[in-house]
Amino acid sequence: MNDSPEARLVAHLSRLRRQAIVPSTRERLAQALLDWFTAGWSAGHAAAADRYRRVAEDCHPGHGAAPVFGHAAMNANGAAFANAAIAHIREIDDAHRAAMLHPGVVSITPVLALAAGGALTRRQVADGIIAGYEVCLRVGEALGAGHAAGFHATATAGATGAAAAAGVALGLPSAQLHHALGIGATQAAGLWQLVDDGAHESKSLHPAFAVRNGMAAAYAARAGLPGARRYVTGARGLYRLLGGDGPLNALDGGLDAPERLNTATIKAWPCCAQLFTPLDAIRDLLDAHGTAPDEIESVDVEIFTHALKIAGVDWPAKPAETCFSLRYVAARLLLSGKLGIEDMEAPDLQADELLAMARRITVRTSEEFQREFPRLRPSRVTLTLKNGRKLEALRKLRRGDPEDPYTWTALQARMRAFAPMMDDASAAAIVAWCERFIDTGQDGEACAPPPALFGPARP
Repeated sequence: MNDSPEARLVAHLSRLRRQAIVPSTRERLAQALLDWFTAGWSAGHAAAADRYRRVAEDCHPGHGAAPVFGHAAMNANGAAFANAAIAHIREIDDAHRAAMLHPGVVSITPVLALAAGGALTRRQVADGIIAGYEVCLRVGEALGAGHAAGFHATATAGATGAAAAAGVALGLPSAQLHHALGIGATQAAGLWQLVDDGAHESKSLHPAFAVRNGMAAAYAARAGLPGARRYVTGARGLYRLLGGDGPLNALDGGLDAPERLNTATIKAWPCCAQLFTPLDAIRDLLDAHGTAPDEIESVDVEIFTHALKIAGVDWPAKPAETCFSLRYVAARLLLSGKLGIEDMEAPDLQADELLAMARRITVRTSEEFQREFPRLRPSRVTLTLKNGRKLEALRKLRRGDPEDPYTWTALQARMRAFAPMMDDASAAAIVAWCERFIDTGQDGEACAPPPALFGPARP
């Protein structure tokens, strides 16, 4: 068992705790935290957030000191559940091409909830978050596209990541940490059937349950309970039973490479990440040619096949479906030159000009593009103008991918755009708190996140 990929992954996590965190990873951690706060603030006062907070209170009753977006503090378990759900509502939390999941929401959320008690140092918080990213992204990459077509990997691989994040933050030794990952894996679940049945409003329960199960797994391992050892590669492990078809060497390969945190994507658009390359292509065309909506005769969008397995809503019937409709987000961007939170939250889905633009858009899939997935996310957009001219753009990478990253200044502007209700003082406080993770001199300080960073409670 000590020679299994899972055991080598746990040993890797232990080494990461002992070695210095390099400056580039510290900077990327600060960015991930800023992204997480952006996602939470953007949805903290949404009606859906009220429902998720109510579920959190019902499932985890009792008072506590852990801050919650747009609400009074809860106990650590309740706050983690609520914040994981809220930070996923707007679909702007970070993503990953190969793992096909949202790593920050399952890695950062449990650690900050546990840190609220004041017992964790800044280095312990950093170690927990880095471990969460490392595990959920490696497990997600190993499970691959076949798994991600039927399961929401944020819920499945995410449960193991949350267990790693919580377990490292709690200081579990290697043997117990391995048990925590195994216990978390046995609770991994998250069916995409909810999308097929139009239950998009419940999608945020997936990261919430993943965080709940991951934290419970860490508590159970700390109490001495054993977990599955070959939780991915065993005869009845995740890979065999949940349709895994990715590279199993992702679990323990390239352990000397930079931490997986550095490979995540910060999202440029407030919708499903499967739709980003066509939106980027449209943005490129508009920027290059200044095309006006009334000049467009037709729009052809060619995209990799997997995109429409997740984001396959032809036209949304309700706001919760806007994030998963390529025709909607493309039409909105072509009409106004932008796509903001308000376009997803309060859309006029029957507006004449919007429907007229949508009718001009044809969406088709490409098996050629699919063969490059998930390493790349190819999409080609062709605008045919009324004067007969054709404009074409091909995008295979997304803005915010590691190859096309945001600057720290651009991330702050993104935060204000995606969380327009945030005031200057709150923005400055969040930026300053995240930046402290860059300074090695502050590693030993207590690291309880101030409640003010989570915004005012909803009236």
